Amino acid sequence: MKDTPSLVASLSLLEKAALLSGANTWQTRAIARISLPPVWMADGPHGVRKQVGSADHLGINGSEPATCFPTAATIAGSWDDELAEQIGAALGREASSQGVGVLLGPGLNIKRSPLGGRSFEYFSEDPELAGRLAAAYVRGIQSEGVAATPKHFAVNSQELRRMVSDSVVDERTLREIYLTAFEIVVREAAPWAIMSSYNLVNGVYAHENAHLLTEILRDEWGFDGAVISDWGGSNDAVAAVAAGAALEMPSPGFDSAREIVAAVESGRLAMADLDARVAELIDMVRRVSERAAAIVDLPAHHALARRAAAESAVLLRNEDDLLPLASGTRVALVGAFATVPRYQGAGSSLVNPTVLPTLAEVLPDSTLEVVGVAEGFRRDGSADEALRAEALTLAARADVVVLSLGLPEIAESEGMDRTSLDLPDEQVRLLRDVHRVNPRTVVLISAGGVVSTPWATDAAALLHTYLGGQAGAEAIADVLTGAVDPGGRLAETMPRALADTPTAASFPSAARTAEYREGPFVGYRHYDTAGIPVSFPFGYGLSYTRFAYSDLVVDADGAEVTVTNTGSRAGSDVVQMYVGRVGDSALARPRRELKGYAKVRLESGESRRVALPFGDRTFRVFDAATDTWVVERGTYEIAVGAHVGALDLTATVERDGVALAPSTRAGVAPTDAEFAALLRREIPDPQWPDGPLGENDPMDRLVDSRSPLGRFGFRILDGRRRKADAAGTPDLNVLFLLNGPFRVISKMSGGLATRRLTGAVLTLVNGQTLRGLGRVIAAYFGGRRDEKATKKAFDAAAGNRSAR
Repeated sequence: MKDTPSLVASLSLLEKAALLSGANTWQTRAIARISLPPVWMADGPHGVRKQVGSADHLGINGSEPATCFPTAATIAGSWDDELAEQIGAALGREASSQGVGVLLGPGLNIKRSPLGGRSFEYFSEDPELAGRLAAAYVRGIQSEGVAATPKHFAVNSQELRRMVSDSVVDERTLREIYLTAFEIVVREAAPWAIMSSYNLVNGVYAHENAHLLTEILRDEWGFDGAVISDWGGSNDAVAAVAAGAALEMPSPGFDSAREIVAAVESGRLAMADLDARVAELIDMVRRVSERAAAIVDLPAHHALARRAAAESAVLLRNEDDLLPLASGTRVALVGAFATVPRYQGAGSSLVNPTVLPTLAEVLPDSTLEVVGVAEGFRRDGSADEALRAEALTLAARADVVVLSLGLPEIAESEGMDRTSLDLPDEQVRLLRDVHRVNPRTVVLISAGGVVSTPWATDAAALLHTYLGGQAGAEAIADVLTGAVDPGGRLAETMPRALADTPTAASFPSAARTAEYREGPFVGYRHYDTAGIPVSFPFGYGLSYTRFAYSDLVVDADGAEVTVTNTGSRAGSDVVQMYVGRVGDSALARPRRELKGYAKVRLESGESRRVALPFGDRTFRVFDAATDTWVVERGTYEIAVGAHVGALDLTATVERDGVALAPSTRAGVAPTDAEFAALLRREIPDPQWPDGPLGENDPMDRLVDSRSPLGRFGFRILDGRRRKADAAGTPDLNVLFLLNGPFRVISKMSGGLATRRLTGAVLTLVNGQTLRGLGRVIAAYFGGRRDEKATKKAFDAAAGNRSAR
C-alpha cells in the first residue's frame, strides 16, 4: 500500500471530507479503491462493549459478552501501574478478538467534586496518579494492536448540561490540574487517538478548541494521533477540522461532509488542515489493521479481574484486627448487594459480563460458615420492617455479620450528578440496629465514589470495594478470609460532609457556565492546605500487617526511604512522596502535592530500600504571565509516608529557578475581581441569553418555549425522567436529550436529519408554529434527497460496493 501522504493526495475532496465522520454509530467509513477498511469502535473503560445489533451510545441495548473488569475508580485504589497495564493488555486482547480497532478509554478526568455522576469511570482527584495509571492502560491496550482513546479532553467535570456547559478556568489551573494527567498519557504512552469532551472550555467547544487540540496537544506534547469527538459532541465540523479534530462520531450522515466541502471550495477551510486530519485518521486505521485478531483466555481474564478487585479494595477500619476472618467463622450475610451486586456504573460503559458470581454464591464456598443470607433493606430506599427484622434475627445467630451496603444505581450514572454523599437512610438505620445486636459487624461499601461515614464507629471493620467488576464477589471473599491482603489506598479524599468540599456551593452548575473558582485547590490540596478534618485522607488504607518507614535520604535526584514490614504476615503498601514549597510564594499554592509513589510488597520482617525519583513534573508550576512551566526558586519540603495525613519523614531541598513576579493570590473563593484577574478577561455571563432558542441551547429550556408544542414536548420528556427516577433506574435517553443541545437532532440522526432540519425545529419551538412545521417538512425531504445524492457520489468515488 502507498504511504499515507500519497493516499491522501489520491483522494477527492468529497472522499476526504466524508472520512472525517462515522459511517454509522460505531464504524469509520471505508474507501475500497485504496483498500482502506472500516474500523469498529467500542466503549471500553473497564470492558469491551461492542454492539452488533441495535446500536446506541448510552449502554441501553445489549452487547457481546466481555470481561467486566473493576472500574477505573476501583483500580485507582491499587496505585499499581503494572496491574493497570496488565488490565489494559487484557482489554486490548478482548477488543481485538471481537474485531474492535479503537477502544474508547480509559477515562481520566479529575474528580473536581465527589458528586460527579461519572466518577466511577475516572481514576482520581490527583493528576499524577490519574495520569500514570491511564498511561499504563494505554500501553497495555495498544500492545495488542488496538488504539486506546483517553477521554474526555478536557475539563469535563459534571454531567448536568454536560453538552452545553462552559468550563471557565484560569490557565494555571487548567494546566496544573486538568491537563497534567492527559499530558502524562500523551508523553509517556503515545496514544493513537484521544476523545474530546462535550463541554466548552473558556467559551469554545472542546472539539473545536485550537488552544487545546493544536497549541497544547500537538505543538507542546507532540501528539500525532486522531482526535475523536464524544458521541454527539461535534458542534461545527469545519471549525473542528481547522482546530485539530479528525473524526466526528456517531455518523451525522453526509451533512458535515457537505459543510467541509463547501468550506474548502469557498476558502474558509484550508486544504492543508483537511489533509492533516485525513492523514491522522488514515494512520490510525492503518495502525489498528496491521494485526490479526487475538485469541482470548476468558478464565485467565476473570482471574485477573478477581486479583485486581481484591488488590484495589480499601480497608478503612479494622478494630481489634477483626479481619481477616478465621476459618470456620459463622457469618451472617446481610444486605441487598450480596445477592444482586453493584459491580459497575450505568451508561455508555455498561459491560455484558461473561459471568457474574454473587457474594451469596461464593462466600459459602470459602473457609467461612455462612449461617444465612438476608436482604435487610430495599434497594430503592423504602422502609421494609419485615426485611429488617429478618436481618436482625440472623445477625444475632452469627459470630460476625458481613453487611453489604452501597449506593443504588440511580445515585450514580452517566447523564446525572449525585445529590448527596450519604448512604440511603434505611441502610444506615439497619447498620446501627445490626451493630446493637452484633458489634462484630463488617461493612462492605459498593459505590463508584466516596460516601460520608458518620456511622463508621458502628462498623468494627469497613471495606470500600468500590465497583469490583464481574469477579468482585470472589475478590471480597479473598479479602475477608485473608487469602489476599487488602492492598488498596484511597485515590480520593473521603470528606466528613459535603459542605467541606471546595465546590459545595457551586457543583454542579445549572448555569451556562461552570466557574472553577477553587483553582488548584481540588481534593486533598484543599483539605490539607485549609486544615479541614476529613473522614479518611487521600492515600489512606489499612493492611493486615504493619509497615514502618525510616532513613529518608533526599538528594538532587530524588528521595529514598526504607520500608519494613513489622507485622506477622506478607502484605503491600504504597509509598507516597509529596512536595510543597516552603515560605512565601508569588502564587497561591497547595501545601503539598503528590509527586511520586511506589507499590511495595514485603514478606513479614522484610525491609526494602524504595527510590522515588524526581522528574520534570516534581517542582514545576505554570506561570500564566509567561505561559510557560517554570520552577520557582526556593526551598521545598519533601515528605514521604503512607498517606497525605501521615508524612512523618521530611527533608528540604533547594531548587534553582526563577523569581516569579507577584500575581493574584486567590484561594478557594476568589472575589470577582480576583477571578477575572486570574482569567485575564472579564468573567462571562453565567445566564442564558434572552430571546429565541438556538441550536446550542439545552433542550430543557423548552420549559419556557414560546410554542405550546415546545412546552408540551418538555412535559413529555420531564415526565419520563420523573417516572424513571421514581423507579430507581435512570432513563439515559431522556437525560441525554434534556441536557443536550438542539443540534443533536441532526448530529445524532445518522443522516435522517440535517442541520437545516434542526433550524426548522427551532423555528417551530420559538413560536412560529405553522412556518416551522412547513420548514420541518421541507427540510426533511430536502435532506433525504441531499443525503441520497451525496452517498451515491461518495460510494462511486470510493469504489464501495453499494455504488455498484
